[in-house]
Amino acid sequence: MGVKVKARLTGVVCVFCLALFAGNSANGQDFKGFYIGGSVGGVHGNSDAQTSTVFSSSGYFATTSVPAITTVGAQSPSANGFAGGGQAGYNFQSRRILFGVEADFGGMNISESATGTATYPCCAPTAFTITQTVKTSWLFTLRPRVGVAVRRLLVYGTGGMAMTDANYQALFTDTFATAHENGGKDSTLVGWTAGAGAEVKVSRRLSVKGEYLYADFGSETNTSTNLTAFTPPIAFPTNVFTHTADLRAHIYRFGFNVHF
Repeated sequence: MGVKVKARLTGVVCVFCLALFAGNSANGQDFKGFYIGGSVGGVHGNSDAQTSTVFSSSGYFATTSVPAITTVGAQSPSANGFAGGGQAGYNFQSRRILFGVEADFGGMNISESATGTATYPCCAPTAFTITQTVKTSWLFTLRPRVGVAVRRLLVYGTGGMAMTDANYQALFTDTFATAHENGGKDSTLVGWTAGAGAEVKVSRRLSVKGEYLYADFGSETNTSTNLTAFTPPIAFPTNVFTHTADLRAHIYRFGFNVHF
């Protein structure tokens, strides 16, 4: 009788172990299907900005001023900001391999600024100053995701399209004859993003996640002919200014997903 009882207990334990194993294995399959969620985090943005002008015999600048302006106008604005919003996606899963598509939209608040001042080579001690700023307020991405699900854990890589608004402004002033010029552009930039993340199931329908994305939004360029100097102001349109700035971002987000 003791042998039979032990055999039955062993069978029950084995069945329980198999059920537990099957349950744990099924947890990996829980990532498949449609989901929505939200995230919040931080972003570090940086740019390479450039302001330059040209020499004109009928213009305002001496020949030595033009390269000096180009040198000071090469700046690298950077800043930290906030990133957060909502996401939705769909996952396909075969055993432990997952393929999905995710779209997200939300705020990305960056305000980068850099300023440089130098003395005119021709006309010390008078000087000029260049200030350049880049600002954003929102972010949209559309990205495939490829990952591996092990029990309740999903580890994935992702990459795709990224869009943001970019307000780039540049200002030139001097102390020689109160010169003033400004240029810039407010536009939507479309670039690319790539990164990785991890997601953990905390219940059948709820998961939490952490994610890092690197985004490169490209650059924007514009020209201006609105340089003025002296009082009352005299226009010098032959001194054409060119303003260029690009935008890159490191995005760190933590959030949740509700699975259906």
